[in-house]
Amino acid sequence: MTLWAGRLEGGPAEELWAFTASLDVDRRLAADDVAGSRAHVRGLARAGILSEDDAGAVLAALDTVGEELSSGTFAFSATDEDVHTAVERRVTELAGPAGGRLHTGRSRNDQVATDLRLWAKRELAGVASRVIMLQQVLLDRAEAAGETYLPGYTHLQRAQPVLLAHHLLAHGWALARDVDRLVDTRRRLDVSPLGAGALAGSSLPLDPVATAADLGFAGAFENSLDAVSDRDFVAEALFDLALLGVHLSRIGEEVVLWSSAEFGFVRLADAWATGSSMLPQKKNPDVAELARGKSGRLIGHLTGMLVTLKGLPLAYNRDLQEDKEPLFDAVEQVNLALAALAGLLATAEFDSARMAAAADAPEAAAVDLAEWLVAGGMPFRDAHHVVAGLVRQSLAGTPLAEAVAAHPQLGPEAAALLEPGAAVRRRTTAGGAGPAPVSRQLAQFQERVGEDRDRLSG
Repeated sequence: MTLWAGRLEGGPAEELWAFTASLDVDRRLAADDVAGSRAHVRGLARAGILSEDDAGAVLAALDTVGEELSSGTFAFSATDEDVHTAVERRVTELAGPAGGRLHTGRSRNDQVATDLRLWAKRELAGVASRVIMLQQVLLDRAEAAGETYLPGYTHLQRAQPVLLAHHLLAHGWALARDVDRLVDTRRRLDVSPLGAGALAGSSLPLDPVATAADLGFAGAFENSLDAVSDRDFVAEALFDLALLGVHLSRIGEEVVLWSSAEFGFVRLADAWATGSSMLPQKKNPDVAELARGKSGRLIGHLTGMLVTLKGLPLAYNRDLQEDKEPLFDAVEQVNLALAALAGLLATAEFDSARMAAAADAPEAAAVDLAEWLVAGGMPFRDAHHVVAGLVRQSLAGTPLAEAVAAHPQLGPEAAALLEPGAAVRRRTTAGGAGPAPVSRQLAQFQERVGEDRDRLSG
């Protein structure tokens, strides 16, 4: 029997049931539904709406339901429309008539909003913790990289040499912003909707503030209409996860490039690569490719959710049933990607010789030549013009070092700037890619990861 059977004559059409039932999706909210129901029952008892005996019977039944769910012995029924129906049905089976009092002063509208916020609080913290695990891998590899350097790229063209540690930490700092966003979203969603009812609250003497505290929320809703219709936190979480997915995609793209024969900067451990069903020689970076590919899925979830929300009048509409599947999937896919990329990066082998060979092309130090002229008093635009002419000359056949050494405004001292490793050592500004600033950056990043780990554990 549905929770709304008294209003309509006969049972629902089979096609309606197939289209509207959400149990297959929202059953993962079961533990949160039980937690919210316990708090609601305690609130009803405090208000004198439930007798001590009835409250005890319902709470005992909820304890049993919770145990059945955690042990996997809970038996869902074909007549369960959603997880809320399933829990209430089983409570009534166990507690008898007292179970029929469970839904007093509550609607599925505030119930599901509460469940989803409880789930999101926990799961977003879990995602943030996994991001920190990946950051730790990047930090460990950056510390181990020492003075290994490689070309830095713009437009996917070699630009200037950078330390490998600097490149790895660039991804780490982007992930730090992801942690910030996840923590901030979690802070904003930390509001209990329980007590808002269907949309207007209740005539019963409920205390939403006390119930919110009971559930561990930072506060209770201010407006009942907003409480049951608000899915900002879902859209915001999906944005956080989509942008995190984009950052993971960028890491994946570089692994794909770097592990190719054309780059040869990294070799993947066999356990973190796949082969080909046809080509015996292949070793494929499937983890990196899927991290790249799943970003489209995450962006799609965000777009779909925003489109669902954009035309909804207040308050609750059944369209909001579509909030859970994209959020559940986004969290699951991001968690899988974070774990897989952490394993891949922790075991990858960087080819420092191949990286250095690519970074030591004389042209990569062209800006150093221009800055050398600037230090001697020449305007930068003029210096740029002089060096660009020498690069053109080298492309015509004269080695750049020879052209620089012969130039009257440069000479042998300037030509020494083109020696292997010289350019990366000259990067000295704060936050730059040279040894001194990267050494400071490693300490700063380690401190930041520690701070984020502490605030999540707190």
